[in-house]
Amino acid sequence: MSGVRQVVVEADGGSRGNPGPAGYGAVVIDPATGEPLAEAAEYIGVATNNVAEYRGLIAGLTAAKALFPDAGDALRVHVRMDSKLVVEQMSGRWKIKHPDMKPLAARAAAVLPPSSVTYEWIPRAQNKHADRLANEAMDAGRDGRQWEASASTAALDAPARTVTAPPPAQGPPGDQAAGAARARAALASARGAAAPADDALFPVPEPGPPGARVPTAPERAGVPGTGWGSAPDLGAPATLVLLRHGETALTPEKRFSGSGGTDPELSATGRGQAERAAGHFAALGAVQEIVSSPLRRCRETAAAVADRLGLDVRIDEGLRETDFGAWEGLTFGEVRERYADDLTAWLASPDTAPTGGGESFAEVAERVAAARDRIVARYAGRTVLLVTHVTPIKTLVRLALGAPPEALFRMELSAASISAVAYYGDGNASVRVLNDTSHLR
Repeated sequence: MSGVRQVVVEADGGSRGNPGPAGYGAVVIDPATGEPLAEAAEYIGVATNNVAEYRGLIAGLTAAKALFPDAGDALRVHVRMDSKLVVEQMSGRWKIKHPDMKPLAARAAAVLPPSSVTYEWIPRAQNKHADRLANEAMDAGRDGRQWEASASTAALDAPARTVTAPPPAQGPPGDQAAGAARARAALASARGAAAPADDALFPVPEPGPPGARVPTAPERAGVPGTGWGSAPDLGAPATLVLLRHGETALTPEKRFSGSGGTDPELSATGRGQAERAAGHFAALGAVQEIVSSPLRRCRETAAAVADRLGLDVRIDEGLRETDFGAWEGLTFGEVRERYADDLTAWLASPDTAPTGGGESFAEVAERVAAARDRIVARYAGRTVLLVTHVTPIKTLVRLALGAPPEALFRMELSAASISAVAYYGDGNASVRVLNDTSHLR
């Protein structure tokens, strides 16, 4: 084929603890000269080695695509990695079983057409450039700074490369198209839905920190559209991952527990739920920021996740629970016995506040929407974990769906459950997950 552009991508990822502080590195190489064309590296917080390896692959493929944005199907990428797992899964020879790998594999498969990518396993000794980049990124994260291409010495330590044609496929029959299809099917199986084209439960952020030596280019593929005819050039969405706090002593008794009550701490069960959520997000490796309600149960849940990811927690007052006024600490039945008329009016209208000067759902929706707008503007294109409560989460989902206020009473939201909403540059939103508790089982 005339006009074919060929590049080699070498990628690696590492985790000091597995899970532990993790980072990835990737380099795009000119196969004609052996010279590096672009590098990318990033510290990704606490994650497993396999998550870091996949993140390195995604970064390398994205960098190759950015180098030749107009090449289209004429771009050919040969990937070389020392991760047998990633190479075999992306080549279609191994099944993708681990739930944390499925979204990452699907994302990697969506960067370029499957027919444009081939994979080769290489020994670690032949992957020194990418390995050094990954270690530089982890060192930078340890020191509280970002990796900078200008300070990298990875290229100096890389061995001289002998340019050769990509080798034939290794092992049993398998191909990159099958690998891409398997990645999407594995993700769909985890969701219980049809195989997606290119998105994941929580989209992996665009690889490469500020300073990464990767040329920028408009994203021409890989961004889910918000309508049948929408152009895929809106950029990466701001994805808000919504984590309800763990249980308190009031939760199993189903008592009203808002922002006007006793501000209870997590129970032993709730602390266990927070730790399991923290382990889930550490393995996923996608969360970049954490924002929490100011209430104690949320701050404790957020702290558990932040400790595992090595992130700070920002507090936003707009994420606090509804003030339930005189109903705080009571069960629904007790409120019905004591304040029957007020409860009936509250259930009938979002503008009615609970007895004793609490907040109406309309008032809560206004402040939650304002918090959403602040967070989406501040963290455009990033994946942000919001640790909050039942009403704010249901409100965010309701607003994203354009559903009426009474939809709040038609959603179940368990303690420490995960939901997610993606917000695009054109103002549209997409609900990705609702009330997922699989990480607690």
